[in-house]
Amino acid sequence: MSFRESAADMRDELVRLRHALHREPELGLDLPRTQEKVLEAISGLPLDVRLGEKLSSVTAVLRGARPGPTVLLRGDMDALPVSERAGELASRFEGRMHACGHDLHTTMLAGAAHLLSGRRDRLAGNVVFMFQPGEEGHDGAKIMIDEGTLDAAGERPVAAYALHVTSAMLPQGTFLTKGGPMMSAIDELVVTVRGAGGHGSAPHRAKDPVPAACEMVLALQTMVTRSFDVFDPVVVTVGSFHAGTVSNVIPEEARFAVTIRSFSPAAHERLQERTVALVRGIAAAHGLDVEADYRAIYPVTVNDGAEADFVAETVREVYGEQRFLRAANPFTGSEDFSYVCDQVPSAFVALGACPSDRDPEKAAYNHAPDAEFDDAVLPDGAALYAELAARRLETATV
Repeated sequence: MSFRESAADMRDELVRLRHALHREPELGLDLPRTQEKVLEAISGLPLDVRLGEKLSSVTAVLRGARPGPTVLLRGDMDALPVSERAGELASRFEGRMHACGHDLHTTMLAGAAHLLSGRRDRLAGNVVFMFQPGEEGHDGAKIMIDEGTLDAAGERPVAAYALHVTSAMLPQGTFLTKGGPMMSAIDELVVTVRGAGGHGSAPHRAKDPVPAACEMVLALQTMVTRSFDVFDPVVVTVGSFHAGTVSNVIPEEARFAVTIRSFSPAAHERLQERTVALVRGIAAAHGLDVEADYRAIYPVTVNDGAEADFVAETVREVYGEQRFLRAANPFTGSEDFSYVCDQVPSAFVALGACPSDRDPEKAAYNHAPDAEFDDAVLPDGAALYAELAARRLETATV
C-alpha cells in the first residue's frame, strides 16, 4: 500500500487531531496543551523523543532499520492572537486562533510519523520530526536549532522540508514551490524623533519633530528606488505613525514603525545600514535627536534548487502533473524555517487548503479572522511529507 493510500485510511484520525488542536490554540513559545496532544498522537511509535528546554517543542527521531543519512521534516504549532469568526470548528479561547493553518501542519507531521514508522524496516537512515512552537515572530526555529534539533539524529540532515497551507490563492490540493528565494526576509524599524514642544502659533520657538518624521517617511520610500536594484526588490511600509494630541500644540516627539521586506541576503544585509543612516541624517539636519531601533526578525527563506526540483518530481509522480505549480515569484510573507534553510539544503512548499466551495481568489487569506482551511488536504500533506523523506533517503544512499 502506498503512503497516499495509507494516509487516506488515516483520514478520520487526522481530522480528530486537527480539530482538537484547532479548538485549543496556544501562542508563542509556551504550548503545553499542544505539546501534550502531539506526544499523545505519536505515542507508541519507535521514536526517540526529546522536549525543548526554552520552548514547548517536540523533536522526534525515527531510526531506519539500516544505517544511512538523515532527513528533517518540520511542522510549526503556534497560533495567532486573532479572534475567530468561523463556524462550528471554532477556538475555545477568545482572542486566539489557528488563523495560519499551523494546526494542519502539526497534524500532517504527526501523520507522517505514523506512515514512516510503519515502513521503518525499509528505511536506510533517519527522519527527524521537528514540531516547532513560536514561528509567528518568536524565533522558535532558531531556538530549536540552538538546542540541537539539527543534530538530533547524530548528524546533520542532508535535506529538510516544510509544508505550509494557504486558505486562499491556491486551488485546494495544489502544491507550489520554486528554487531560490521563496519567502522574504522581515525586519522592523522603530524611529523616535525628539525635539522640544511649544505653541503651534510659534514653531520657531520649538523644535518640531513632526515635519522631520514626515520627511523620513518619504525619504525611506525614495531610498528604496535609488539605493536598491529594482530586480532585487525591497518593500518598506510605514504601518504606524504617532505624534501629538491636539492641533495647536507642537509635541516633543514623533514616533513611527516600519516593516521592511527583502528577497536576497545582500539586500537584507544593507538595509539596516541604509535606513538608520538616513533617519539619523535627516534628524541632524533639523537639529533634532533620533532613536532608530532596527530589529532583524527573519532572514530570507531560500529554497535549494535541487530540493525544490525533487519536490516537484515527487508531487508529479504521486499526485499528477495538475497538482503541482512552480511559483513565478517568492511570497512576500516571512518564515523562520529560513534558519533551517541557512544550514541545510531545504525546500519550503505551499499547499492549497481553500475549502472546495470557495473561490481561492476571493477567499479570506491566512491570518484573517474568517480564514478557513479544509480538512480534505490532511492525508495528502501527511503522505507528501512521508514520500519526501523516504525517497530522499533512498536517493542519498544509492
